[in-house]
Amino acid sequence: MASSSSLVTGLDIGTSSIKVVIGARTEDGGVDIIGVGSAPSRGLRKGVVVNIESTVSAIAKAMSQAESMGGCEISSVIASISGSHIRSQNSHGIVAVKNNEVSVADIEKVIEAARAVALPLDREILHVLPQEFIVDDQDGVRDPVGMSGVRLEVNVHLLTGAIASGQNVVKCANRCGLSVRDIIASPLAAGAAAVSEEEQELGVLVVDIGGGTTGLSVFHAGGVHYTHVLPVGGNHITNDIAAGLRTPVASAERIKCDYGAVCVAGASLNDIIEVPSVGGRQPRVLSKSILSDIIEPRMAEIISLVQHHVVKAGCADMLIGGVVLTGGTANLPGLTQMAEQALNLPVRAAGEFEVNGLKDLVRAPEYATAVGLVRQGCSASQIRGRKIDSRQFGGALGTTMRKFAGWFAEHF
Repeated sequence: MASSSSLVTGLDIGTSSIKVVIGARTEDGGVDIIGVGSAPSRGLRKGVVVNIESTVSAIAKAMSQAESMGGCEISSVIASISGSHIRSQNSHGIVAVKNNEVSVADIEKVIEAARAVALPLDREILHVLPQEFIVDDQDGVRDPVGMSGVRLEVNVHLLTGAIASGQNVVKCANRCGLSVRDIIASPLAAGAAAVSEEEQELGVLVVDIGGGTTGLSVFHAGGVHYTHVLPVGGNHITNDIAAGLRTPVASAERIKCDYGAVCVAGASLNDIIEVPSVGGRQPRVLSKSILSDIIEPRMAEIISLVQHHVVKAGCADMLIGGVVLTGGTANLPGLTQMAEQALNLPVRAAGEFEVNGLKDLVRAPEYATAVGLVRQGCSASQIRGRKIDSRQFGGALGTTMRKFAGWFAEHF
């Protein structure tokens, strides 16, 4: 069993489900997945915590599954954060170079200069992501340490979020006996797992379609150039199905997962599904084509919104590497083909992540964020995230708290 110091745990707090992935650092710098857990999430709305108790119960259940599988006890996690409150902007910093040679201290100063932007009192900086450094008039520099020059500049990508949303994420983890080492925005974490270095260089758009939100992130020339979160996701499709077929929401979710598709080209009239009714009425039998007619317009709307925001941000010409879909909704049959036609770009669904160990358990688009959190925690060049100063419940106390929360969730 790996030592606790080599373990990194990703906690993906999503609208539809809570996912936990435990990874162990390997000697060659890789990641071995040793534990995976998942639980339905009922305490979030559009990526934001709205019910502390429900979220705590779901985290405890998912964490218990992952710890049992990995044979370990976890005391700290790297958590995700999402929601339409997350916004991004690009900034620029400039400083004079001491001793005519760029040092690490000069890099820290120029990044601090770039992050000195005015923010409302209820918002904070989540990430400061350098895009390129400029030494005198030489641009496109990735690592300027040791270069000669008198002026150092940097272009950075800033992500900001609501302070209260981040605090609620930390509070939920603390109530489960966990300390939060770092908070990383879901679109960035998903991209860290699903996008290769070659795709990041060429330019790629990551579309993370979750339950309540759709996150966008544009990678180009090795850096992040645009990030945005749309307040629409897979739950909207579920609600459309519930309304269109006049069936309970739980049944609509099951029908979506079992039979949902963006198109049913080639389907015969014999392709039918049984739809439960409300109010104790008898179930009905309907054609799959009706289900597709409900799903397709909503997915077309989401893809249209994605295209609108990417074009508005001026990033459309950066996407030589195409589009990568992550999140549970990316599993819908026909979505990749529909997105390719609408965006006129090559599109693929994520699923093959550069991890070892129990990699078959996370080989699905919905695990991209959790795997990305683990990979960032194990990476030497981490995303510059928000460091958290939170209470840490270790050992028996943390385990007891999580067991109690899990028992409470099962019985109440």
